[in-house]
Amino acid sequence: MSDSESWAEEKRSATLYRVMAEVEDDPAKVALFTALAHAAETQAGLWERRMREHGEPVPMRLRPTPRQRVIAWLLRRLGPRAIRPALAAMKIRGLSVYTHPAPGPGHAMPASVEEIGSRHSGLGRGGNLRAAVFGVNDGLVSNTCLLLGVAGAAQSVDMVLLAGSAGLLAGAASMAAGEYISVRSQRELYEYQIGLERDELDEYPQEEAEELALIYNARGLDLAQAREFAARLLEDRGKALDALAREELGLDPSALGSPLGAAAASFVSFAAGALIPLIPFLLGSGGRPVEAMIALSLSALFGIGALLSLFTGRGALRSGLRMMLIGAAAGLATYLIGHWLGAALA
Repeated sequence: MSDSESWAEEKRSATLYRVMAEVEDDPAKVALFTALAHAAETQAGLWERRMREHGEPVPMRLRPTPRQRVIAWLLRRLGPRAIRPALAAMKIRGLSVYTHPAPGPGHAMPASVEEIGSRHSGLGRGGNLRAAVFGVNDGLVSNTCLLLGVAGAAQSVDMVLLAGSAGLLAGAASMAAGEYISVRSQRELYEYQIGLERDELDEYPQEEAEELALIYNARGLDLAQAREFAARLLEDRGKALDALAREELGLDPSALGSPLGAAAASFVSFAAGALIPLIPFLLGSGGRPVEAMIALSLSALFGIGALLSLFTGRGALRSGLRMMLIGAAAGLATYLIGHWLGAALA
């Protein structure tokens, strides 16, 4: 990034910090974003000095970009919490004050960078399991509905089997492609933001330490203690970058994820769910594959609903019955529509 681009980014950040301070009611957060706006202006001054040293022209006034105008408009109407991803993309710091509660009894500030976010270190694994369960559920419901729709239109077992196989492959491939793009885009955003933070840590480490201290102060830590803690963190560049990414940007460097891994997991989980209603057609099921498919799919829906109760805290029986009834309603609707279309086109 050129000096002029860095200067412009700091000026835009300062403007947004002032808007965030304007919409905040919490005095600690107002002080934080006011200080961050001042820090951004100071850093813009450093870039301006370098531009003059290199003979580059310095604009008298920075015109807001359309994106900056939209973000400022959303800030004033929705508040910072509602648009945190957009703020992270604009490299707004201090977002961890919206994701981590202020320290209190039984919830002390971390004493080292390893403790930052450690209380939630198991959530990623739980989130992966939940995503896998939802992937299986998507495959099961979508392919069951597809098979029932085709069965309602045509009683040919071969036709139903062909449609179900095509639905399994097409759905799994679509899910995998969507997951790859999603994770790849998120990873690129993380890498870009962390790269900018690395450059700034090299350019002005003391200013970065002060910003980190201000964030901890806004979360309830005494300012002198926050500055001492931030100074200790910045003694190790790797730990400092990790802390800055977590606390200033609200990003978790360890949660970047693999786009290929996410795509493969999505493909497998969807395909596993989509295979369930196909099993009676593959095995024959005594000449009544549609009835066997309905029974198997309803049983699987109940089981998935019961499993999802682990993540919702609801009763397993209630969750299972709800999932089964929703799936049954969707399947019945597609069967009736398919039957109607089959009769109309016959």
